[in-house]
Amino acid sequence: MAKQFNVPPVIFPSDGNPGVQQRRPPANPPTVPFQPPRSSNPGIPFMSFDIGSAAASTSFSTPQFASTTIGVGGGSIGFEDEPPLLEELGINTKQIYQKTLSILNPFRIKSDLHEDGDLSGPFIFLMAFGLFQLLAGKIHFGIILGWVVMASMFLYVVFNMLAGRNGNLNLYRCVSLIGYCMLPIVILSALSLFLPGGLVIKVLTGVFVVWSTRVCTRLLVELVSYGDEHRGLIAYACFLIYMLFSLLVMF
Repeated sequence: MAKQFNVPPVIFPSDGNPGVQQRRPPANPPTVPFQPPRSSNPGIPFMSFDIGSAAASTSFSTPQFASTTIGVGGGSIGFEDEPPLLEELGINTKQIYQKTLSILNPFRIKSDLHEDGDLSGPFIFLMAFGLFQLLAGKIHFGIILGWVVMASMFLYVVFNMLAGRNGNLNLYRCVSLIGYCMLPIVILSALSLFLPGGLVIKVLTGVFVVWSTRVCTRLLVELVSYGDEHRGLIAYACFLIYMLFSLLVMF
């Protein structure tokens, strides 16, 4: 079905000239665009659809945050009084530094610094050992971590079997002591990058293994009860542990 369009009629002028055509003006006047009514309440600018007045009359203030937090006991604690992040994570950098210095001097070992075991320092030493091995072209990260766990369990079982029911060596302290006493082996791994192989590296390996064995044995004897009675067997177990790690450097 064809659509019909309403076309206004064509009116010819009265002088009879058909060349000029005029159209009849539309009967309906032009429509005025819709304008929303003004709001009678001047306190609500957004109801009047006047963007300028709304922006001028409305102001936003910057939110103010309190500089204090509520503590456990109900008191207020400022942000500046909060402990450092490392302290909240249980990482005492000063204690790690002091323990490291005590290991570097095998003749004056401060065993009281190692009464509280931690795993932050041993983890740093083990990662440094793995990094030096990586620079030598050996990927031993998994081997190092696995051997430390096995060595700690070995020393834990051996010592508690020797001490019997009186043994007070826990596994956490055992891992901490073995990890800190790995520092001479880490130094050996760093020196092996610059020293030629052969007799020189073998002699240095023996020196650093004895160094680690002496430090670990003395710490175990002084920190754990009934350790002095089995000093020789503890030293032999520590020697086996650090000799095993030195093989990673030599081969």
